[in-house]
Amino acid sequence: MTYRMPRDPSAPRVAVWRRLQALGVAQLGDGLVALPADARTREHFDWIAEQVRQAGGTAGLWLSQPASFAQERELATGMAADRAREYQDVTAAAHAAAALDAPERAKIVKRLRAELRRIGRRDYFPPRERDDAHTAVTGLATAELHAHTTNTGRQP
Repeated sequence: MTYRMPRDPSAPRVAVWRRLQALGVAQLGDGLVALPADARTREHFDWIAEQVRQAGGTAGLWLSQPASFAQERELATGMAADRAREYQDVTAAAHAAAALDAPERAKIVKRLRAELRRIGRRDYFPPRERDDAHTAVTGLATAELHAHTTNTGRQP
């Protein structure tokens, strides 16, 4: 997708940028972003392009492909690295939460599961850190379940 927006007011430009980040786009250049082509990403790009136009900007959707396998791998590797950092943050948060009391751990498990779902929606090229994050959150949830069972003497 290509897009161009007026500098002022900045709120619509920031809103578009945040939506693009939430989708996990690859930033190819100023006003040029890419995602793997599928119905879901096309629909999101259609909505964002309309948002850009409503803010007085211009937007275009393009179907393209890298000219070489090396370019394709570079793009996929960059997108995977972005997700890997997010998964590492989740893993670190899960490990840090292990030392907290049971009610706090339960809140963190819920928040981290939601974060894993958000990351998963923009994870087009899953890195190995994905499994680590899921394992860490599952381990934290299992510890939480064990603590609840031990403290109450019954299953939740």
